[in-house]
Amino acid sequence: MPNTRRRKDTPPPRTANSEADVLRGFLDYLRASVAAKVEGAAEPQVRAPAVPSGTSLLGLLKHLIAVESATFLGAKVTNWQATFKPADEDGVADLVARYRDTVDRANEVLDAQTDLGAPLPRAGRPGEGPSVRWALTHMIEETGRHAGHADIIRELVDGTTGR
Repeated sequence: MPNTRRRKDTPPPRTANSEADVLRGFLDYLRASVAAKVEGAAEPQVRAPAVPSGTSLLGLLKHLIAVESATFLGAKVTNWQATFKPADEDGVADLVARYRDTVDRANEVLDAQTDLGAPLPRAGRPGEGPSVRWALTHMIEETGRHAGHADIIRELVDGTTGR
């Protein structure tokens, strides 16, 4: 059994009262939690499947990069299962940096949106995108779900708990 290391828990964000601020605040809170779960995890455990489905910490982060890119940046993903498989050259620092860069670019798109009911732009893709509200809600659900997976996998890997 790995040694247990307890991180300080970070409470949910206190945001302004607008719907957009609340949604963006919770999404950014979850994004930071996921990045923190992967950051500092050791090789090769960070890429080793921790459960029978084959899920690893690096795989979760690579998948979330793809989901952020598809949802907010218009990227087209043809094989979602492949997004869970880190490449041999994908290291912890590299994927955390790519995730943070993707989040920054997604936030630039969101910063330009003033109407939560308006469709997101889909550069390079035909048709109207989902509403900003739907995209934010979806990303909160998706990131929250995988943040929970990352919590469990990180504890299995090296005993680290907390946000």
